[in-house]
Amino acid sequence: MNIPLDAAGIKVLKQYSCANQCTWCDGCGDYGIWTAVKRALTELGIAPWQVLLCYDVGCHGNMSDKLLGYRFHGLHGRVIPFAVGAKLANMRVPVLAFGGDGATFSEGVGHLVHALRSNYPLTFILHNNGNYGLTTGQASAVTWQGQPMTASPNGIPEHTLNSMDFIFSLEPTFVARTFSGDIPHMTKVFIEAIKHQAHGFALVDVLQACPTYNHFATHEYLLERCYDVSLGKHDPSHFVKARTLAIDTQKRIACGVLYQRTDIQNFYDRLMPRIGEETTLVQEVGKIDVCRFMKRMV
Repeated sequence: MNIPLDAAGIKVLKQYSCANQCTWCDGCGDYGIWTAVKRALTELGIAPWQVLLCYDVGCHGNMSDKLLGYRFHGLHGRVIPFAVGAKLANMRVPVLAFGGDGATFSEGVGHLVHALRSNYPLTFILHNNGNYGLTTGQASAVTWQGQPMTASPNGIPEHTLNSMDFIFSLEPTFVARTFSGDIPHMTKVFIEAIKHQAHGFALVDVLQACPTYNHFATHEYLLERCYDVSLGKHDPSHFVKARTLAIDTQKRIACGVLYQRTDIQNFYDRLMPRIGEETTLVQEVGKIDVCRFMKRMV
């Protein structure tokens, strides 16, 4: 399925165009994600100056200068708290955060935990390629057992983290999965995840090909197994069934909006001091002359 763009959509899409050349490896899933993100924002009528895109460190983070708009390239594993702060400061701006499986489930796993339990009004796109690609293929917390990697040629000694089981254990309000080789499907899922910001934290697990270092979950492997649950009778409001479907990836991999609930308020809407306030936090910040305080320190 192709998502057509009218003349106005093409005009907005071109506004994201950047002269910087992409430097990812041939066949990298980042190319597809990069395209789908721009298409999703365009389909929603969001121009580059109307959205904030926040990137963690990693191959995916090099996307921060491959498109135009307000972008932030942060510290390893720390993109979620920055993105949360920016969103809470101005709830009128859509905020998307991007992180790899390495940073998200290792250095930044604590931030992921509290983003889910707090239900921050944010869209998080997980680039899940099963390794640390930027630093030449070290194993991550979700690398499969028995897979030789750069720093662990005999496979990882730890247990592989079951990422979906972990995420569902934190009672999320939106969980989706898609595949970097299917741009139309990614676009559709990203649109739903961005819309969910009004209700809370939307996590999209993007199964991503890494042709250089991931030789187990390849593009071909994912292409054969990924299927769209929206084409069947899946009910995304049923927590237990959604969790079971998300975890079971032995033969087929369910993609699409796996779980969603909209009856829980997001973090900001639960803040008692903000009830009835029509201004954003950033509008309430005033300029204060601190010269007299500085003079005391001289």
